[in-house]
Amino acid sequence: MQPAPPKKNVSIQKPNTSSGAKPPGNNQIYVRETEGKVETTRRVLGFLLMALFAALPWLTWNGEQAILFNIFEQRFRIFGLTLWPQDLTILAWILMISAFALFLITTLFGRVWCGFTCPQTTWTFIFMWFERKIEGSRHQRMKLDERAMDADKFVRKFLKHSAWIIVALLTSLTFVGYFSEIRPLFVNFFTFNASAWATGGVLFFTFATYGNAGWMREIMCTHMCPYARFQSAMFDKDTYIVAYDVERGEPRGPRKRKVDPASINKGDCIDCNLCVQVCPTGIDIRNGLQYECISCGACIDACDDVMEKMGYPKKLISFTTQTRLEGGETKVFRFKSVGYGIALIVLTGLLVADILLRIPLEFDVIRDRNTLYRENQQGWVENVYTLRMTNKAQVAQTYRVTVTGINDMQLQGIEEVTLGAESTESVPVTVAVDPYFLEMPMVEIQFTIEAIDDARVRKNVQTNFIYQ
Repeated sequence: MQPAPPKKNVSIQKPNTSSGAKPPGNNQIYVRETEGKVETTRRVLGFLLMALFAALPWLTWNGEQAILFNIFEQRFRIFGLTLWPQDLTILAWILMISAFALFLITTLFGRVWCGFTCPQTTWTFIFMWFERKIEGSRHQRMKLDERAMDADKFVRKFLKHSAWIIVALLTSLTFVGYFSEIRPLFVNFFTFNASAWATGGVLFFTFATYGNAGWMREIMCTHMCPYARFQSAMFDKDTYIVAYDVERGEPRGPRKRKVDPASINKGDCIDCNLCVQVCPTGIDIRNGLQYECISCGACIDACDDVMEKMGYPKKLISFTTQTRLEGGETKVFRFKSVGYGIALIVLTGLLVADILLRIPLEFDVIRDRNTLYRENQQGWVENVYTLRMTNKAQVAQTYRVTVTGINDMQLQGIEEVTLGAESTESVPVTVAVDPYFLEMPMVEIQFTIEAIDDARVRKNVQTNFIYQ
């Protein structure tokens, strides 16, 4: 999808590559720093998300780490909710809700996820901040890289990469802390007592963060991220994108400050190329919408600043839609957005229902396969079973066990059992029946386990009592 095409009598000039994002003979993108409302919004949102990411694994709930995805023990703890392998439907709902939320946001607002909340973008801007503070502005960084290695260049490069590695290491430790107890992880890692998998995970994600945000940067967005490839399927003329107003900006060209563009037969664009220099992926938004654009809005702030200095109206580059550029009215409620919205509401309802109806208890009955039945000294028939019980809650619970199905049955071995939080226990029991009440060789019986403090926590399991 492209913004509105220019009129026939308007010629679109290509940017001067010598002043663009990539200097001649160098494939590295030197991003210029920019300030403005969009950049401030992105920084505030990025800071809040970073703070949330860093703080969540340190929170506690019922004396345990509040969020912990323990893969080895096959349980995911999310505050008061513990998900076990039997609860994968809840995880499936969460993943589907996340997917449809992304689809809905993309349909309405384009790639704002990429520009404002994507971890790749957030960490890349963090690494770029350290780069600017240590090596200087865009022009200074270009001159520094052109110089032969000397003491000053070595120190600056060393400090920059050291800062990158420290940020990458802290990021990796925090991320692994979502899958392992974070407090002992920090202590054990720096005292060289961490397990092999924890150490390997921290080192791997440190290397990945350092490489992705420090070296690969735009390559991750333009060549490796699949989102950039399939986003066009969710775009339409009413999707908000970062776009250049061709009708107003062309023909572009330099001029003195506050010169009336009409007096020199020019558009508002002065061809300063600042929109290219501030772009983290190095594209020229004036060439139309491109899949490399991550909608970070840096070009909007840069252009608005130039327009203000020139005395021209702002928003030559803005968050807009193709419909609006063509003079129409943007429609929020359309087939795609309504469809994604309905799907999101339905999936959210299913997730809430699944959580509310979930019983934090698993109960299985396993027959003793070595002995089908036996007779005791009183002549009663006995069957042996193993009761396997799992308390999926984060607090200890006491359960009452009963059995029904035949008159005058006796349950021997257990009547009540107490299970610790998130624990599993197997208990052998014997069921004895007077043969007078056995009318058939096989009779169906039912084991029931019920929490003493909460009658809603109850499970029934059918099995067979065998005689003959």
